[in-house]
Amino acid sequence: MKRNIFILVFIILLSACSTVPFTGRKQSKMLPAAEMNAMALESYGTFLKENKLSSNKNQVALLQTVGNKIKTAVEKHLSTQGQQKKIEGYKWKFNLIENPSVNVWAMPGGKIIFYTGIMDVCQDETGIAVVMSHEIAHIIASHGNERMSQALFAQFGGVALNVLIKEKPQETKNIYNTVFGTGTQFGVMLPYSRTHEYEADKMGLIFMAMAGYDPLAAPDFWLRMDENNTGQLPLEFLSTHPSHESRIYAMMEFMPTALTYMKK
Repeated sequence: MKRNIFILVFIILLSACSTVPFTGRKQSKMLPAAEMNAMALESYGTFLKENKLSSNKNQVALLQTVGNKIKTAVEKHLSTQGQQKKIEGYKWKFNLIENPSVNVWAMPGGKIIFYTGIMDVCQDETGIAVVMSHEIAHIIASHGNERMSQALFAQFGGVALNVLIKEKPQETKNIYNTVFGTGTQFGVMLPYSRTHEYEADKMGLIFMAMAGYDPLAAPDFWLRMDENNTGQLPLEFLSTHPSHESRIYAMMEFMPTALTYMKK
C-alpha cells in the first residue's frame, strides 16, 4: 500500500514538473495558472478596497514607471525566447499603500503592493527597482504556485486537483489565504523558502539589468534594510528573508552573470 502511494505521489509531482525561467530549476506546480491568477485578482481587489492608497503622486508615478519598465523588459525577453506562455493571462498591477510598515509583497498574475514605509529605504528609482525586480521575480518564477501546491499536497495528498477545486473550493481558498496572508492580516504570508528567496534575488538582478538599472545597487539596498531594523517599525519584508550577509555574498557571486544581460 505504501509503495502504491509513493508511486502515486511520484507520478503527480512528475506530471506537474516545470522549469523556472533564467535559473533552470525544476519545480512542481500543481495548480492551473488561470486558477491562481483568478484567486489573486479577487484577493487583490478586496485588499485595495479595505486599504488606503497613497496620495503621494510622485512616489506613485515612480513606482508605476519602475514596475512597467521591468515587466516590459522581462516580457520582451520571454517573447524572444518563445516563452510567452509563462506570462499568459498576467495583468500587472503596481500600487502604493499608505502604511508605515517596511513591507512589500506580490501575488500571482502580476499583482504587487508596496507600503509607503519602504520608500525611504529605497531612496530613489534604482532602489525601488531592486525591490520591484525581486517581487517580479517571485511572480515569474511561480513561487506562489509552487508554495501553494506544496501546502495542498500536504493537506490533501493525491486528490486530483480538478476534484479538489470543484468539490472543496472553500478549503482550497483557505489554503490560498494562509499561503498569501490574505484575510485578517494581509501581507503577512507564509515565508518563502531560502531556495525561493535566493532564486528571486538572482532573477531580480537579471531583471534590473534588462531594464537598464544597475544591479550593483542591490547589495546597498539590503545593507540599508539591515540598518533600518531599529525595532521601531515592523520589518515583515526583512523577517522572511535570508540574512543580509548571506544574500549579499550570493548576489556578488552571481553579479557577473547578471551584468551580461545589461550588455545585451
